[in-house]
Amino acid sequence: MTSFASDNYAGVPREVLDALAAANTGHAPSYGDDDWTARADEAFRAHFGAQARPWYVTTGTAANVLALKAVCRPWESVITPATSHLNVDECGAPEHLGGLKLITVPTSDGKLMPAEVVGRLGRLGDQHAVQPRVVSVAQSTELGTVYGVDELRGLAEVAHEHGLLLHVDGARLANAAAGLDVGLGAITTQAGVDLLSFGGTKAGLLGAEAVVFLRDGLGEGFAYLRKQHAQLVSKMRFPAAQLEALLATDLWRRAAEHANAMARRLAAGVAGVEDVRLTQPVQANAVFAILPREATQRLQCDHRFYVWDEDTGEVRWMCSWDTREEEVDAFVADVRAILSAPAS
Repeated sequence: MTSFASDNYAGVPREVLDALAAANTGHAPSYGDDDWTARADEAFRAHFGAQARPWYVTTGTAANVLALKAVCRPWESVITPATSHLNVDECGAPEHLGGLKLITVPTSDGKLMPAEVVGRLGRLGDQHAVQPRVVSVAQSTELGTVYGVDELRGLAEVAHEHGLLLHVDGARLANAAAGLDVGLGAITTQAGVDLLSFGGTKAGLLGAEAVVFLRDGLGEGFAYLRKQHAQLVSKMRFPAAQLEALLATDLWRRAAEHANAMARRLAAGVAGVEDVRLTQPVQANAVFAILPREATQRLQCDHRFYVWDEDTGEVRWMCSWDTREEEVDAFVADVRAILSAPAS
């Protein structure tokens, strides 16, 4: 079966496996006091600025929860789109582990706009109400859409104007940057983002993610917070070696550009098919579409993908760094064949 279910299904690029093999030689100091971690730190600073401070963890959930917990006090909240991964797919971890209250905002395309943030700030200073502290958005979003640089700057400006921080869930930050044809720093540090969850896994790494504080004065005591939440990796050289391999070369961009190109190829292939309606613009590596349920069921006999919305029949087709053109073309051919077949 071919898979368009998730970029988490993909394996690990050869360059990353080679980096792991190179790190697997002899002994090295533990808990991040090694040369690989130092070089990974430098790679992050090269992209995100000299003030950037990365901390390595093993999962995206840990990165999101710990980033937000590090900057929120118990009476403070996080404003986020209702469709965000933070709200929908973290199994309540922000609430349970982070003690965070999420203030959700309905959106049609997964993107939060400045006016919608302002609309959630009516009780600032009211001791009876939870106080917003962070605006958290995903880049790219859960619906595959991408914030432009100016859109991010607008969110940062309204957040900072009201004493809030801007956090980016960057599980697919590389895909967003490749889609916009900009660097990673252009849609984070340079756009006014304060803290970042950097996604390595969906870019092809093996359990390597990062919390990155992009402004001075943030993340005090994070070393203790990371340890307390069981995310201090003893053999830190192995996640660090992967992140160095991704960021110290153009691997992050090549992998993301390929995944994005495969998504565009898939979308173009089904765009003219009757009974297939694309529901979101294809701006990164995801394609969202509505098609008849019977067609979905038949396609899932040979291809793995998620039904995103059971009520509407919307599906998500996700491409990865290793998706092949022939896989896309075979899938498109099956979509066309199934939807052109006479009703039984």
